[in-house]
Amino acid sequence: MAEAVVDAMESGRHLLVQAGTGTGKSLGYLVPALLHKDRVVVATATLALQHQLVERDIPALVEAASEVLHEDATYAVLKGRSNYACLHRVREGVPDDQGTLVDLPEGSIGAEVVAMREWIEDEAKGGGTGERDHAPRHTDRVWRQVSVSHRECLGAAKCPYGTECFAERARDKAARSQLIVTNHSLLAIDAIEGVPMIPDYDVVVIDEAHELTARVTQAATDELSANEVERTARRAVKHTDGEADDLADAADALRLAVDAAPSGRLDPIPQDLSDALILVRDAARACVSAFPKDTGDDAGITQAKGWTQELFKTAERMAAASDRDVLWVAQAEAKRGGNRLCVAPLEVAGPMRDKLLADKTAVFTSATLKLGGDFGVVAGSLGLSPKAEGESWEGIDVGSPFDYGQQSILYVAKHLPQPGRDGLQKAQLDEIVDLVDAADGRTLGLFSSRRAAEAAAEEVRERLPHLTTLCQGDAQLPELARQFVGDPHTCLFGTLSLWQGLDVPGETCQLVLIDRVPFPRPDDPLMSARALAADKAGANGFMAVSATHAALLLAQGAGRLIRTTTDRGVVAILDPRLVTARYGGFLRASLPPMWMTTDPDVVSKALTRLSGR
Repeated sequence: MAEAVVDAMESGRHLLVQAGTGTGKSLGYLVPALLHKDRVVVATATLALQHQLVERDIPALVEAASEVLHEDATYAVLKGRSNYACLHRVREGVPDDQGTLVDLPEGSIGAEVVAMREWIEDEAKGGGTGERDHAPRHTDRVWRQVSVSHRECLGAAKCPYGTECFAERARDKAARSQLIVTNHSLLAIDAIEGVPMIPDYDVVVIDEAHELTARVTQAATDELSANEVERTARRAVKHTDGEADDLADAADALRLAVDAAPSGRLDPIPQDLSDALILVRDAARACVSAFPKDTGDDAGITQAKGWTQELFKTAERMAAASDRDVLWVAQAEAKRGGNRLCVAPLEVAGPMRDKLLADKTAVFTSATLKLGGDFGVVAGSLGLSPKAEGESWEGIDVGSPFDYGQQSILYVAKHLPQPGRDGLQKAQLDEIVDLVDAADGRTLGLFSSRRAAEAAAEEVRERLPHLTTLCQGDAQLPELARQFVGDPHTCLFGTLSLWQGLDVPGETCQLVLIDRVPFPRPDDPLMSARALAADKAGANGFMAVSATHAALLLAQGAGRLIRTTTDRGVVAILDPRLVTARYGGFLRASLPPMWMTTDPDVVSKALTRLSGR
């Protein structure tokens, strides 16, 4: 892998590397990155991997290779501005709805903010980073009281605390470093949206690359609600001459139009909603123009203007009704404001190809890049051209240290009925209980919905009371994972957040249960729009979107089982379509090469032996 990465960096040819769990793939790209002549950016999807790189892998590598790397081995972490505490907001106060600086919020949150401010001042005095990830335990609401977005920031030149600023110090350190570790979202904002966030670089290594298109989509998704327009108008009113009143009126029109619009994707946009978006856009533009040209170091004006500019940008995008975007109405959750509009890019492959891959060399790596046994599906989603169009990239599979055929069994419950829309059926619940009983706990259950996970947990608790059965929502995920690891006679059931990133090697996890093939919901506005676009382009929308989505998740979920060379176990998929449907072969080819069976007796005996009974 390291040799292939070096070749890619020197030749400028893009590279996809599938590297299974346990291959040490971070060293496979970190060594070439630190030896490369120009700056290299490493982008990850999860904080866990970012911490692993910065706090363990890179320091260990730099120390071990100090005689070779000398003083050139410099590295830094770079995150979005809102991930760093803002000293101006901490010391001067937070603007209220009218833009007046308020020292502390009312109620119990005030005490939490005081404690957070004390930690931030200690960070400033001690030369700390002021990063959210290092802060004491807190809620999103508390963090908003001590941080700002890039639009709310006064800027280092105008801010009285600019020389101490945590975010500016992080950027300065990055500008002096050979290696920068960041995240997919910041990479997308810098490269694709054109907002300069990262110092110039030559090569980008994208780890957890199977997540990239979803993270880029997320970074390019905007939301708009009437409540947000009203809040922006209140913040702007004292800094403008009446334009904020027009913005407040536009909020009323937007509320009526959004409430009247059907839930889900809007294609075409109803006329009254289109008219309301134009009203919001025009009123926001007039408001922005009415703010003082030079806000100086007035944080209230700067932040009110920043909010209004952000509102204008979103309303303008939605009003344009571009065929490159998907617009939909998201229903409000109980007791949470009104319905809101969402807009996301129909696809991100084009922008990635034009704005990232055109002038940077990219190395994509993950344990899951070959879907259906081929790199082409993922390569296309990342913006890489088909191989026949110019051979602009190479894909290699460096294998795995694990012997999946000897260490693991893939069990497909072919005898079960096809999953329905009404949750788990009795036959599936019986199968889950039988499998968990054979494994004597030791089960990670990955479910397609919270309702299914809770139903399975309730059934296992009732019928196997001697085992400990945990369900997502019973406690915070780190606490659930700790309990799961601490006692092998335990089951942990949950949804999407357990499918990726949970690392539980050893006898704790000898059975991974998957209730159904994880296709996206049929009413998902973005996925359905992408499938329709693929059909119109002459491709198979189901295979290009739904099956690809399912294959990625299945591969990630199955990957929870074997984490070391000594692990043994079963991946049980309770959906017969994996062997009966035409697309089943594509899905199976995306999984690790486990030994497969559809015989429940074989699996039950194997799990009983593994449990030591």
